[in-house]
Amino acid sequence: MTVLFGIGRPLAHTILKSANVDFGLKPKDLTVEQENAIRKIVESYKIEGDLKREVAGNIKRLKDIKSYRGSRHQRGLPSRGQRTKTNSRTRRGNVRKTMGTGRKVADKK
Repeated sequence: MTVLFGIGRPLAHTILKSANVDFGLKPKDLTVEQENAIRKIVESYKIEGDLKREVAGNIKRLKDIKSYRGSRHQRGLPSRGQRTKTNSRTRRGNVRKTMGTGRKVADKK
């Protein structure tokens, strides 16, 4: 179930517990009644396309009102206060800029 966007391990466990299905059961071993019970519970959650659309809408709203978080999303930088001098490889991409002293190199004559 965790292959679905929006369902992680904790939510999958909650769904299985409420459907009275054993955690260790393989999908091929499920009965039709168990499958239908799980399907009915999963349909009550916002997953896949609906969830992605909602998240994209929230980010667009932040950009439209020109908040600080929205501007960080626009620039592709971390939006939750992390440092960017050395880390943030996942947001910026694997751009390996070596750490320097911060001083400008003097021109040689």
